[in-house]
Amino acid sequence: MNDLRKAFFGRAAAALACGSILSSCVMGPNYQRPQVTQPNDFRFQISQADATSFADLAWWDVFKDPALQALIGNALANNNDLQVATARIGQARELIGVARSQALPQVNYDAHGGIAKKPGDDQDIGGSYSSAVGILNAAWELDLWGRIRRATEAARANTYQQEEIRRGIMLTLVSDVANGYFRLLQLDRELAIAEESQSTFAKTHELFSLRFQAGRDSRLPVERAKASLDESTAQVADLKREIAQQENALSVLAGGYPGPIPRGTALTAQVMPPQTPVGLTTDLLRRRPDIRAAEQGMISANAQIGEAVANFYPRIGLSALAGLIGIGGAGALNGSSGFWRGGLNVAGPIFTGGRLESEYRNRKAYWDETVAQYRLTILTAFRETSDALIAQQRLAEERAALETKVAASRQSIDLALERYHGGRASYFEVIEAQQALFPAEDQLAKVQQAQLVAVVNLYKALGGGWNLSDEQFQRHG
Repeated sequence: MNDLRKAFFGRAAAALACGSILSSCVMGPNYQRPQVTQPNDFRFQISQADATSFADLAWWDVFKDPALQALIGNALANNNDLQVATARIGQARELIGVARSQALPQVNYDAHGGIAKKPGDDQDIGGSYSSAVGILNAAWELDLWGRIRRATEAARANTYQQEEIRRGIMLTLVSDVANGYFRLLQLDRELAIAEESQSTFAKTHELFSLRFQAGRDSRLPVERAKASLDESTAQVADLKREIAQQENALSVLAGGYPGPIPRGTALTAQVMPPQTPVGLTTDLLRRRPDIRAAEQGMISANAQIGEAVANFYPRIGLSALAGLIGIGGAGALNGSSGFWRGGLNVAGPIFTGGRLESEYRNRKAYWDETVAQYRLTILTAFRETSDALIAQQRLAEERAALETKVAASRQSIDLALERYHGGRASYFEVIEAQQALFPAEDQLAKVQQAQLVAVVNLYKALGGGWNLSDEQFQRHG
């Protein structure tokens, strides 16, 4: 007998004493949260940490655009991933009842009847006869070692985990819809820039064509202007394709068929909360649904260890059986009679070929996995928060530089036009200035969108809206 089995049977005397008075002994360790060290501040945190957090806001207080609010509301009501998660919660909740039912008496019935012809040498039964048997049996396992209670605990933790997973999907859905919507606004802005570019280069091409036809210029500027016009035309077509595909993606995310997406506030007019405090690092564990889900996974794994330990001990229960036997047309045996039986049942393992020991070690290894996953989830949460904070800081600096660059590019166009009309420069200076402006405006639009996304990502990383119930989170306002 190996050491593991010896350890279990070494506690058998105490366990039997517990069972003899029908007290509530529960095998296995009670859950204790693993120790996790956390830093006092988030990396790239600007202000001193305090209890106030950006995550305390409801999502509709973060995203003020009415069109975006309506889109998020539709997604929370109709998204299919969210409905799948809701169905899984229902499944897990019913498994609690399945596990708990084992602690209650189990009552079953069995009945059968038939007709038979007597054997040729049977003198007591004449001709054919009929028989019927009805049996009612009941069994009740006394959960002396807590096997059923541990199984119920594991099932309950799994239900809570599924609820946290669903909450995580809700928060991710809000984030994905907001990011997708801001991406759509960015594409709208880039399309407007591309169409302005197309219009500008079309006028330039017309101007050089007229000059060429009048013999005042060579064909070279005509072809260069035509190339710039074709490039901007291709960009317009490509952006329209991206816009349609982005609308399709948002439509499906909101649980609908591909279609157009209403716009609200333009990209450059979007307003986000001026302050985004992150709060205390210790609060991250209770705000993030994925961390809470990971902890429920540990609770379930811990309970399964106790269930595996209880399997080493005998199952003790009460049983009763009652029945009725009836025989018709059977001569002297004709009639009916009843019977009953009651007693105490004890059944337990003697030799299982190492199965129980392997199941125990399997559950211990699973516990180790859930602990590692829990710690990894916490590290991921800190990384996502720090990534969003550094994005907020650096994107603000990048936007300020690009806004200055765009303003300088526009001024250079005005100066080039003034020089051209004064006869001091060729129109190529104007084209060069225009070709510098439009990419700078595109770059600025990308940074403006990235700033909005950084706020969205920070809200998600902090577990935004954590203090709302699921119903409040989905109700909007």
